[in-house]
Amino acid sequence: MVTVAHGPVRASVSRLSPGYFALVMATGIVSAGLRLDGADWLSDILLIIGGIAFVVLIVLNLWRFAQFRTQAVADFFNPQLSFGYFTFVAAAGVLASGVATHGILSLTLALFIAGFGAWILLGYAVPWATMLDRGHRSTVRNANGSWFLWVVSSQSVASMAAILERHLHSAQHLFAMFAVVAWSVGVFLYGAESMLIALREMLYDADFAPSYWVCMGAASITVLAGSEILASPGSTIVSNITPMLDAATIVFWSFASWLLPMLILAFCWRHFIRRVPLTYDSALWSMVFPLGMYAVASVHLGEVEELPWVLGIGRVELWLAFAIWCLVFIGFLRHVCRILLRENPSPVG
Repeated sequence: MVTVAHGPVRASVSRLSPGYFALVMATGIVSAGLRLDGADWLSDILLIIGGIAFVVLIVLNLWRFAQFRTQAVADFFNPQLSFGYFTFVAAAGVLASGVATHGILSLTLALFIAGFGAWILLGYAVPWATMLDRGHRSTVRNANGSWFLWVVSSQSVASMAAILERHLHSAQHLFAMFAVVAWSVGVFLYGAESMLIALREMLYDADFAPSYWVCMGAASITVLAGSEILASPGSTIVSNITPMLDAATIVFWSFASWLLPMLILAFCWRHFIRRVPLTYDSALWSMVFPLGMYAVASVHLGEVEELPWVLGIGRVELWLAFAIWCLVFIGFLRHVCRILLRENPSPVG
């Protein structure tokens, strides 16, 4: 009789959350914000961490699909988890933005192709699996903050397309069209999902889990994508919608600014009034990402619209987002160490 490790890593892979790419989203957007504030070396460190995490998570998800396909498919049909698959698209978007600043256009284009393809595929498959083919499930009852990741992924595609529009002049009009279409889809989805989530909170008990912060992140990335499109060289399709685009970015930034204090109060209510333990969970990255995205969106909007006070708000809030990123990252490292060092032997004949 010999003993072998039970396989804590294998067990963790079987339970891997579809939304774990939010780790890359949060790391990449904070990296982008640090670069805008002049902390290039710190930005590069976070970009490298985000890139490594992106590759590792792709490997782990492929492993999970190969060895634990039943769990992966079940998550895909679970309304509480399925929209987490859109984090792959947003993760590709923030990394594309980061590598574009270093002039690595081939990798930027590759990330766009991967993100765009996943956005198209998931954009039809996930809603069908969770809403259209609902069976005995209630769409409103199952609506939650993670559904805004559909909006985030759309605006990530728009942002990537706008960045490539500035660098690939031979395909400028094509990427301009991609940017405008994806941005418009994201705006429509934001309105539709806001109504579903609002109905859910009115009809059922609210828990204000970290995923609800994605509501602000979706509004903020809509601002960022709009600012990126406005900052592009321009084509006929962009010129035709510039006044509407200009107004919409300010409206969405205003709404995101209004949401921020409310989410902070909801966070305090959840953990200090209801006393929900504040321990590490992958969902916390869904709170870090909106904070970083709001900062970056404010900086971009302040520059494009020439609003110094908006720029100042973004730079101050950026360092708050970085501080929270550090705390969550420490929790993540401790979580990984516990998995790797856990000993749970089981007898094998």
